[in-house]
Amino acid sequence: MIFTHSDEPLDVTLLLFSGLSLLSLAATLDPMRGANRVLGRPAYRWKLVSMDGAMPVASCGLPIPVDGAFAPAERQDALIVLAAFDAMAHATPRNLKALRAGAKRSTVVGGIESGSWLMGFAGLLDGRRATTHWEDLEDFAARFPNVDVQPDRFVVDEPVFTTGGATPALDCMLSLIRARNGYSAALDVASLYIYEEVRTGSDIQPIVSLGRIRQHEPRVAEAIRVMETHIDRPLTIAAIARRVGVSTRGLETLFLRIVEVTPGAYYVTLRLNAARRLVLDTNLSLADIAERTGFSAIASLSRAFRRQFGQPPSAARKARL
Repeated sequence: MIFTHSDEPLDVTLLLFSGLSLLSLAATLDPMRGANRVLGRPAYRWKLVSMDGAMPVASCGLPIPVDGAFAPAERQDALIVLAAFDAMAHATPRNLKALRAGAKRSTVVGGIESGSWLMGFAGLLDGRRATTHWEDLEDFAARFPNVDVQPDRFVVDEPVFTTGGATPALDCMLSLIRARNGYSAALDVASLYIYEEVRTGSDIQPIVSLGRIRQHEPRVAEAIRVMETHIDRPLTIAAIARRVGVSTRGLETLFLRIVEVTPGAYYVTLRLNAARRLVLDTNLSLADIAERTGFSAIASLSRAFRRQFGQPPSAARKARL
């Protein structure tokens, strides 16, 4: 199963059908790109395919380049089906046969928005919990009586998962990142999109970001905000604990329960992620980057950077060129 901790790369095939929402595609694909950036390694590998290799056209009229035709016999960890408008038109015997064959070669099959309809027609959801876009929930339940249809934003019932649309797809992918790579990684990916209201799958249609943390444990959220505003001049954990009104031991306990790492480790990761962004996105000297991220010297930055990302900042900067 894929929704569990792993340091192994996840190979994902995105099967696109014309009429798909461009936002749903971005919400599914880009969190994997973001996770690779945050983690500093290729934790997620993907390819985009269509049934015949031709470019599918999104609902906005934009053609989407793909890597080729879907090969049902190829192995992948996750096969994710993206469809929206006119999904029933794609439910041809040939397409459904290919989808069933591909499912046999996949650890997990996911359906984004109306991708769940194609999974339903292929019989991949029988006896499973699933969801789809809120507009279609009643029709979906009537069409697939053997599926336990839920009004949730996304549903994971491995070996399948389904989502209700674009932002639920983002929530689902962040949930995947949290399960595989930890809460801190999911928080950092959510922050790339300034996404504050990440929801769990069980939330009804209308995680891992500070909106939910602030609701359930505002002291942790406030501590993180303090850390974010003191990247260049790091505070001690004791000083942060005093600011949020708890003891040092109390803050350690809260972080371990909510974020699953100590506040000290989280703070260092926050500073290193800031350093990595400066290394990759600016031409600042390493001395300036070390100063801006609270490291006493280039050497201390390089040692911590290498431990976190597997290479020194100088190598990371060369690799971007």
